[in-house]
Amino acid sequence: KKEGNFFILNDKDKFDKVVIATGGISYKLTGSTGDGYKFARNFGHKVIDLKPGLIGINLLNNFELAGLSLKNVELKIMKNKKIISSEFGEMIFTHKGISGPIVLTTSSKINRLSDFQMYLDLKPALTYEKLDNRILRDFNNNQNKNIENVLKLLLPQDLIFYILNYANIRGDKKVNQITKEERDILIKSIKNFKLLFDSLDDINRAIITSGGVSIDEIDPKTMESKKVSGLYFIGEVLDVDALTGGFNIQIANSTGYNCGINL
Repeated sequence: KKEGNFFILNDKDKFDKVVIATGGISYKLTGSTGDGYKFARNFGHKVIDLKPGLIGINLLNNFELAGLSLKNVELKIMKNKKIISSEFGEMIFTHKGISGPIVLTTSSKINRLSDFQMYLDLKPALTYEKLDNRILRDFNNNQNKNIENVLKLLLPQDLIFYILNYANIRGDKKVNQITKEERDILIKSIKNFKLLFDSLDDINRAIITSGGVSIDEIDPKTMESKKVSGLYFIGEVLDVDALTGGFNIQIANSTGYNCGINL
């Protein structure tokens, strides 16, 4: 910017106003190179740390479950013994961890958190007591069978090995040999199966970019910079993001509209 005008690339094309609408850094293949953040910093703006949003989660658990899809499960995030996030719905195991609707939503809730725990409730529709009754009924009807076979009535087959391992119960143990204490541990394992968080997946695969130009430095009515007159920021380049459901498109449309009618 020189003498009240903006110059782009050379000193010939000058403009009285410029709108930065360059998006985030997700999906670089589409041209999202992060230039908008560079422009913002050069004009003295604060850029909030960039994080992936709405993305898969990588796990430390050594699962071999890629492609296994689960429905009607609950993904819980706990910190300081309190549930801070709980999402119910569908998810899928990947080669690196987990993905799917409830995982994408959860990722945006934890991308700035540390020291939290992640648990999967495989039967959230059943209370502890109802699940206990269901398992007892299956056990009574199959007393001489191995527990790994009986659990096929309740859980996806590929998951059974990991649940029993987590509960420290041998798969070839007969149902009529399972103690009440072991059954209690089994139920807790099904209701609170621990997933070991490693990282969020590569930001280049994120649906959105969290972080960006600080909104404290932007006039929300016009989207104009409070630091540089005539400079505007709209859309994902701003530190504004939301969950799935069309809300991020709405942010882009609304900030673009506010900016457009005020230019």
